[in-house]
Amino acid sequence: MNKPNVWLNGKIIPWHEANVPILSHGFSRGSAVFEAFGTHEGPDGTLAFRMDAHLARLKQTVKLLGMELKYSIEEIAHAVAKIASINNSGRGLVKIMAYWGEEAIINLILKSKLDVAIFAIPASEELGLDKVKPISACISKWRKLHPETIPVQAKACANYLNGYLIRKDANDRGFDIGLSVGTDGFVAEGSIESIFIVKDGILKTPPLGRILASITRDSIIKIANANDIKIEETILQKEDLFSADEMFTSHTGIKVTPIKRFEENELQAPGSVTTIIMELMDNTLNFKDKSFYSWFQKLY
Repeated sequence: MNKPNVWLNGKIIPWHEANVPILSHGFSRGSAVFEAFGTHEGPDGTLAFRMDAHLARLKQTVKLLGMELKYSIEEIAHAVAKIASINNSGRGLVKIMAYWGEEAIINLILKSKLDVAIFAIPASEELGLDKVKPISACISKWRKLHPETIPVQAKACANYLNGYLIRKDANDRGFDIGLSVGTDGFVAEGSIESIFIVKDGILKTPPLGRILASITRDSIIKIANANDIKIEETILQKEDLFSADEMFTSHTGIKVTPIKRFEENELQAPGSVTTIIMELMDNTLNFKDKSFYSWFQKLY
């Protein structure tokens, strides 16, 4: 992948210069937070998918963790547009990192404002955006973080150690992804994925509260409701996964990924409801259906 420029604290710098000290708080204490969203080439130029919602979640993450950004959300939005234009990112991915770049050898609590780095990365084989192929999934031995130990709604880098263990456990067992169960025994989500099942024609997904408030998940729910597809945000147990007619995951990079095998159960991938959701999302992202055009913000 060609390394584009980076917006870092108001300056445009080469990718290789966007770094922090090893003993920085963000690195050595794992306190960094982030957001990521797609960019698309539309009829009016390059557009960001639901950037406003992602930036609102960034603001909420920082608030939940008792931190403060160096820049306002409006300034960050302008910076995204600037670096996307400079990099001519087109279809691609924007990743925003907010972190304490200063060294923290002993200090656990810092009072300074978070540095901000913005990466606008054009699509590539390495990113694998939009490359949909059915996957296999299993229940991981690792439980989802309990919301009373850390705010699971926060898009915090440290939370993804849990996701790493869930994915590694699945890969070690020969599956593509793992799905976690919370300490309450109910189905939560994957490492970076929201989970949906279809049972008797009804689309179901775990409710908020113990999972990340995924913006892709929210988009699928809104699209389903707008197209009279019955959908329920409801508690799911492991048994519900084993009896599902269809299953799929969603995340920023690939909006809908059918699951072809769950544990030892073979599934139609995609099934009929999953196929409809895939088509509706594809029509939205490729501007064939303008019903949700307000989700896109023009960058350049």
